[in-house]
Amino acid sequence: MFDALRSIFQRPDATVLSMEPKLAVAALLVHLAAIDGQISEAERQALEGTLMDYYGLGEDEVRKLIVEATKRDQESVDFYRFTSALSSLDDGEKLEIIRMMWQVVFADKRNHELEDNMVWRIAELIGVSSRDRTVLRNQMARA
Repeated sequence: MFDALRSIFQRPDATVLSMEPKLAVAALLVHLAAIDGQISEAERQALEGTLMDYYGLGEDEVRKLIVEATKRDQESVDFYRFTSALSSLDDGEKLEIIRMMWQVVFADKRNHELEDNMVWRIAELIGVSSRDRTVLRNQMARA
């Protein structure tokens, strides 16, 4: 019995290893949009728009991505499975992810403390400096 349990825990988590960065980003943005208890229309539009713009997706593609990202977010207990898929990206891509997060945060013209905290945590987990995170925050707050 213990050998069976040990083999389960020693196997690499296939969902972490196979998570596509685009899906990981979408899941983080979905979580961020909902973190204050509601997703406003402005946040929903920002979520769709940022994904469409950055990944060059059409409306149907982005909606399918958001459905899958929502499912993955609901199944997840932490951000590790998402941030681990992003940690190997180059610095420019990581900065763009944080910029997209701030774009969703400020879509409704408010910055809830839970949103701010989540962006800070994700930036730390993927290796974006506090300075870069703050510069991006200020840029998006003015946009």
